[in-house]
Parts: sequence; structure tokens; C-alpha cells
Amino acid sequence: MSTVRRVLATLAAAAVLVPLGTTAAHAGTHAAPGPAPASMASLGDSITRGFNACGWFVDCTSRSFSTGDTSSVNSHYLRIRAVNPAIAGNNHNDAKTGAKSADMPGQAATAVGQGVGYVTMLIGANDACTSAESTMTPAATYRANIDAALGRIRAGLPDARVLLVSVPDIHRLWSVGKDSGSARTAWSLFSICQSMLANPTSTAQADVDRRARVRQRVVDYNTQLAQACAAYGPNCDFDDNAVFGYPFTLGQLSSWDYFHPNSTGQQVLADTSYAAGFGW
Repeated sequence: MSTVRRVLATLAAAAVLVPLGTTAAHAGTHAAPGPAPASMASLGDSITRGFNACGWFVDCTSRSFSTGDTSSVNSHYLRIRAVNPAIAGNNHNDAKTGAKSADMPGQAATAVGQGVGYVTMLIGANDACTSAESTMTPAATYRANIDAALGRIRAGLPDARVLLVSVPDIHRLWSVGKDSGSARTAWSLFSICQSMLANPTSTAQADVDRRARVRQRVVDYNTQLAQACAAYGPNCDFDDNAVFGYPFTLGQLSSWDYFHPNSTGQQVLADTSYAAGFGW
């Protein structure tokens, strides 16, 4: 298999930024923002890495919604820098393309080592978006992974603010792309997210039910995020499913894989998640 094909074959485990309009249970309250931080780190997967946002199947951290420095995206980092210039250059992208919730404790440990004052975490699409429904991460396991990561942050960075961004609704990807021949070809050729995207044009009850169960798993993850954040205390904020509920369009996805957010998609993610967070 060629290098490109090997890279593309791994994309089935990568994350997608395409939430549906329905929301799950949420924390219902927001933490007080406090002073704008002078350093930050982002935890997550290929979404946070800006994968496919500016190049052919490569990470593009400059266009990350969280820690990127591209003006058109207007990331969390740039918004904070506008009110606290001390954060300049102190933006760490600790996410990894292909990561799942099990990788969050390790990424959290990296952020602790960097001594940051603000952490964003967006993780879970890869836990649901797998090669088959049977290989999705159980909700209880997902919660344990999130709690372990938050525990490391609390122990090492007790004063840091933490924003948990809701997991995108991957059902929306199927909804906006199922009628696109280009999207269906990419999903099939690269075996992308088959738990949700297998047989994309099928209306058979078995496929309808499978998609609903996968979507429900994402809802369950977001419920766990809300509960974990509430248990963490006032230094944690959950976005109240703002990202999950945003009606993304096909035009906000990469035209290379019809899976990852393009630069416009990263901008929308920045707008949506920042507005639902601490709001410095």
C-alpha cells in the first residue's frame, strides 16, 4: 500500500465536525470566566489538529479552532490574545489525529507539563465513528477516560479553566452527504466511519436503526461530558451542546474526504464553541 493510501486508510478513525440540530442533556450553568489566561493547550483529535483544513491529508494546526493563529478562523487563542497579549506564543496543540477518549489522560499530562491556564477538550467522534457499530467505545468507558483526564488536570493545574466541547453529531454527516456522489465515493474508498456511513443510501430498517444507535451513543457521550464537568467544579465549563446542535453544511467540510471541517468549518467551530464557553 502506498504512503498516501496508508494515511487515507487511517481516516476511518478520524473525527468529523457535523452536528445535528437536536441537543442532549447539559450542565445548565456556566463557570465564571475569571481573568483571561496567559497560556492554553488544546486536547483532542484530528478536528483540533485542523486536519485537511489547509493541505492534502495533513494536520494544519494553524487553522485549529482552538489554538490556531490564522486570522480567518479566529480561534480561541486569537480571541484571548486580543484581550490578553501575554498569551502570545503560549498556545500548545496537544491533540493527535486519530485520538480517542483513551488518549485524553496522556494529553492532559502533557498540558500539565506545559503549565497552562486554559484547556480545551474536544474528543469522542472517533469513539463512535469506528469501522463497525460493535467497536464503538461504551459510554461508561468514555466517562472513565474523561474523568481520568480531568483528574490529571485538577491535580496538576488546579487553577486552570477547562472547556469541554460537545461531541459533534456524526449523523449530520450522513444527512448532509448521503445525496452527494463525491461524498459517498470518498466514504467508501477510504472506509470512513462505517459505523454510521456504511450503506449511506439505504433506507432498510436495519440501517436506519443502526444510524440511530450510533447517534444515541454520541448523545450518551455528551451527557457524560456534562456530568463530568459539573462534578469537576467551577473551573470547568461544558458548551451545553452548542457544537452538537450546530447545523453544519457539506460546504463546511473538506472536499478531499467529505469528513473533516475545512477552514470555514474550523471558523464556525471557533465561533460556536467560544461563544458557549468562558467568553473572555
